[in-house]
Amino acid sequence: MKYLLFHPPTWSPAPVAAALAAEQVEARIAATPAEVRGDDRPTAYLLDGNARRMVTPELLTALRDSGVAILALGEPGETDVPAELPAEVLGGFLRGPAGPRELLVALRSAFRLSATHREQARTRAESAARLNELTELAEIGVLLSTEKNLDTLLDLILSQARRVTQSDAGSVYIAETDLGVRRLRFKLSQNDSRPDIPFVEFTIPIDHSSLAGYAATEGEPLVIEDVYMLPPDVEYSFNRSFDERYGYRTKSMLVIPMQNHHGEIIGVLQLINRKRDIAARLTNPDDAGRQIIAYSPHTVKIVRALASQAAVSIENSQLYEAIERLFEGFVKAAVHAIEQRDPTTSGHSERVAMRTVMLAEAVDRLQDGPFQNINFTREQVREIRYAGLLHDFGKVGVREQVLVKAKKLYDGELALVRQRHAFIRRSAEWVFERERAEYLLHHGREGYEAFLKQLAERQREAIETADRFLKVVLASNEPSVLAEGDFAQLSEFAAMQFLDIDAQPQPYLTQAEQKHLSIRKGSLDDRERLEIESHVNHTFAFLGRIPWTRGLARIPDIAVGHHEKLDGSGYPRRVQGDAIPIQTRMMTISDIFDALTAQDRPYKRALPAIRALEILTDEVERGQLDGDLFRVFVEARVWEEQTERRRESIMVNRP
Repeated sequence: MKYLLFHPPTWSPAPVAAALAAEQVEARIAATPAEVRGDDRPTAYLLDGNARRMVTPELLTALRDSGVAILALGEPGETDVPAELPAEVLGGFLRGPAGPRELLVALRSAFRLSATHREQARTRAESAARLNELTELAEIGVLLSTEKNLDTLLDLILSQARRVTQSDAGSVYIAETDLGVRRLRFKLSQNDSRPDIPFVEFTIPIDHSSLAGYAATEGEPLVIEDVYMLPPDVEYSFNRSFDERYGYRTKSMLVIPMQNHHGEIIGVLQLINRKRDIAARLTNPDDAGRQIIAYSPHTVKIVRALASQAAVSIENSQLYEAIERLFEGFVKAAVHAIEQRDPTTSGHSERVAMRTVMLAEAVDRLQDGPFQNINFTREQVREIRYAGLLHDFGKVGVREQVLVKAKKLYDGELALVRQRHAFIRRSAEWVFERERAEYLLHHGREGYEAFLKQLAERQREAIETADRFLKVVLASNEPSVLAEGDFAQLSEFAAMQFLDIDAQPQPYLTQAEQKHLSIRKGSLDDRERLEIESHVNHTFAFLGRIPWTRGLARIPDIAVGHHEKLDGSGYPRRVQGDAIPIQTRMMTISDIFDALTAQDRPYKRALPAIRALEILTDEVERGQLDGDLFRVFVEARVWEEQTERRRESIMVNRP
C-alpha cells in the first residue's frame, strides 16, 4: 500500500526520509491544510506547533471525516495532547523529538484509526443520503396525494422523477382502453436540453415491440446503458427517428411500469440520460459522452417506489375525474329537467352560471377597493358555477301551469273570454234579426226604414262594445316588466252585463278575471307569485339532501338566496346586507340581468342590455343590489353578449 504524507512547511522530514521511503510513504509539503484533501490514497497530516495556529477545529473535523489521519507532533517539553486541539479528531500524538521508528509506529496507528473514522463517515453519509431520499419520497408522496388535476399531476410526477435521478429528459405514458383494446398514450414529455421540441400525443400497443410496451407487458423495469447498443436477441427496439430529427442523443434509459396496488398497469414512466451534473445541457456528442451515466440499481429502487406512488395518485386522479364527469352529467341532467318543465327559460341557468363565474373572476383580479382581499380558489369557482346551474332546480316543485304561465289569464280562461265575446256578438246579431222580424209582423212596412236604421245603429254599438271588450282584455292580458298600465276600462266592463242563453244577466268580466287582468307587473297574482317564489325553498331542500364534498358544501346556501335583496325586501328569508354571501350577491345581479334581456320569454319582451343595466342601477340606488359588485359587473363588461367560445371555455376548463 502506498501512503501519502503531508507535513507543514515548517517541519522537515529529512531525519526520517529513508525510513519513509522504505515504507513507500510519499512526503509532500502542504502550503495549506486544504491541500491535504483530494487524493485517493491513505493520507496523513502532520500537525506541528506552527500548523496548529493555521487550522480551526472545524477544518480538522472535516479532514478527519474525509479520511485524513491527523497526527499531532509534540513540541519540546510537550508530553500530552495540547489543550487547544480537539482530541476526538486526532489519530495520534507523537512526543518530540521523534525518530523514524516512533514516527512509523504512530503513522500506522493513525492510519488504522483514520480508516475507522472513514468508514464511520461513509456510514453516516450513506445514512444521511438514505434519510434524505426517504424524506424526498415522503414529500413527493404528499405533493402527489394533494394534486387532483391529471395533467398537473403527470407533470409533477415526471419532473420529480427526473430531479431525483438527475435525468435530462423523460416521458409519461398512460394506459387506456379503446374499444376493448388496451394501449399506451404518450401523454407528456420533458427535455432540459431541447425544451423547444414540439409535443404530439399518440398511442402505441402494449406489446414487446417498444420499450414502454415491453415494460408494461412484463411489469418489470428496463435498465439500458445505451439504447443504440441493444443486444440482438431482445424483442424490443429503439426508434432513432426522434434523435435524428432533432439532433439529440438518447443513451441511458430507465423504463418503469407504474402499477397500482392490484398489480394493474396504470402507465409507464420513461427516464432518459442520467447526468453527472443535473445542470448540464447535452448540446453535442461530447457533452453526451462526458455527462451521461447509467442508472444504478439503487436509482431503480428509488424510481420504483416513486412509480408506485405515482400509479396510486394517477388512479385516484382518474377516479376523481370520473366522479367529476359523473357529477357534471348529473348537474346537466338536472338543468335539462328544469328546462323540460319550463322550456321558455331554456339556457337561463347556464347563462347565469357563466356570468356569475366571470364576475367572480373579475373580482378575483382586483388589486384595490373593497374586494382587494377577496380571492376565490378553483374549488370555490366550481362551487359558484354549480350553484348557478342549479339555482332554479326547485322549479320542479312548482305546478307546471303556474311555472309556464305566459299571460295574466290561463289559456282556458282566455278561451272563455273569447267565447263570451263571440256570444255577445252573436246575441247582438240575433237581437237585430228578432226585433226586425217582430216589427214587420206587428207594423208591416210602415216606418220600417227609420226603425231599421235605429236598430242597425244599436247593433253596431253593441258589436263595437264587444270588440272593444275583447281588445281591452287582450291588451291587459300582456304582462309588463315594470309596474305599469291603466285598467279603468276593466272596471267598466266588469260593471257591464249581457244576457246569457237563459236570459240571465252576466258580467262581461268576472271578478277573478278583472283581478288577474289588473296585475300591474308580470303575469302572476299574489298567490301564484308565492308559489313561484317557493321554488327557492324547494331548491334548498333538494340541494340540501346531496352529500356535497367539503369544497362544494355551500352550494345550497349560495343558491337559496339568489332572490334576496340587501334591504331585506327579497325572499325567502328576507336577510339583509352582508348576511347574504358575496357569491349569492353576484348571482343575483347575473340572474336579474339575464331575466331582463332573455329573448326566449313569451310572457315579456326582451329588453336591450342598456335598459336592463338602467333597471339594475335603479335597484342599486334603492339599496337592493350590491353597488360595488354591480360596478365590477359593468366595468368588466360581464353583461356583454358572450361568444360561444367563452361558453365552451368555462365548460372545458371548469374548476
